[in-house]
Amino acid sequence: MKEIKLAIIEDDEVIKESLETFMPQHPSILITASFTSVEAFLEKARSLRKPLVDVMLLDIGLPGMSGIQGIYHIRQKYPDLDIIILTTFEEDDKIYDALCAGACSYISKRTPLLKIQEAIFTVSRGGSYMSPAVARKIAQRFMPKAKKKGDELSERQMQIVQALVDGLSYKMIGHKLDISLDTVRDHIKRIYRTLEVNNKMEVIKKVMDGEL
Repeated sequence: MKEIKLAIIEDDEVIKESLETFMPQHPSILITASFTSVEAFLEKARSLRKPLVDVMLLDIGLPGMSGIQGIYHIRQKYPDLDIIILTTFEEDDKIYDALCAGACSYISKRTPLLKIQEAIFTVSRGGSYMSPAVARKIAQRFMPKAKKKGDELSERQMQIVQALVDGLSYKMIGHKLDISLDTVRDHIKRIYRTLEVNNKMEVIKKVMDGEL
């Protein structure tokens, strides 16, 4: 099996030491760099002519430049590098930002060391690896959002719905919105039809239930 040059950028010394100890137990993994900041890694990389790394385990919450900010600078030096984000952050925005910046995998630090090692081999073969919880968040981000009935109402119709909730009569609604009584009635008929209700109390109930 081809030797994999692994770099680690992690400022938690306990986690860093665990990775440094466990990963080289496989004969195909060689740790060629281990730093606590992106800046320290880049400084070392500038002085080397030969490639320093094939795969990188990169934390997000680092001193100085964050891992997400660092991806751009790291890939400027190593455009073919496979970056695995290894972090405690599992917020949707952090995951999305890291993947958009150029990371190929995103793994929680709660992932067992053996699974992290498996991820290294997966990405070195051209694949991508995600923790199950992370994969679910990514899927949910791109999952079509169910439309509320209120999304089908026009802005004017939503104004009328709010007026009904506020207890205004048809005449008062017309005066408030500067439209005729007939126009108010026409809008309300359309609202009932769209929401599949028969009276204003059902409209108000939908608002109170968070359906609009």
